Amino acid sequence: MKTQQLAALKKSFVNPAKTTIAAVLSLFAARVWGLQEAYWAPISAIVVMQSTLGAALTVSWQRLVGTALGSAAGALLSICFGTNIAAFGAGILVMGLLCAALRLDKAAYRFAGITLTVIMLVVRAEPAWAAALHRFYEVSLGILVGVIVTALWPEQQASHAGTAIKSAE
Repeated sequence: MKTQQLAALKKSFVNPAKTTIAAVLSLFAARVWGLQEAYWAPISAIVVMQSTLGAALTVSWQRLVGTALGSAAGALLSICFGTNIAAFGAGILVMGLLCAALRLDKAAYRFAGITLTVIMLVVRAEPAWAAALHRFYEVSLGILVGVIVTALWPEQQASHAGTAIKSAE
């Protein structure tokens, strides 16, 4: 019984430990590279860390494409229309339709919409295109670090963990 409790305790510690490592590494890298809003890197890393390696690899490229689409659309719409509500709404709608047309999943649309929102609605002194590039770099860095940490420290399969518990008893 104690072995099962120990295994459960270990399992409940592993994901927070991996997530912490990915978040801190991505924040450190973003600061070393001088990214302006470095907090976007750990936010993205935390999102990626909630997936297994297979799921992270599958969905991370979707998140990356969504971020690129949202950055480009956010910059273009901001340059042409500023923080106009109608342009913002049209941008969110077009992101959804574009993601559907490109057969991208909801993760791509989610990241496209979030990125477009941040580019269009957060007032900055820098030009919209520069903000869009920074968001793309920061979010991409977080995605990359999350995938690397997940690959280097893969989650144990439930059946394998159960076998390990039984063999340890």
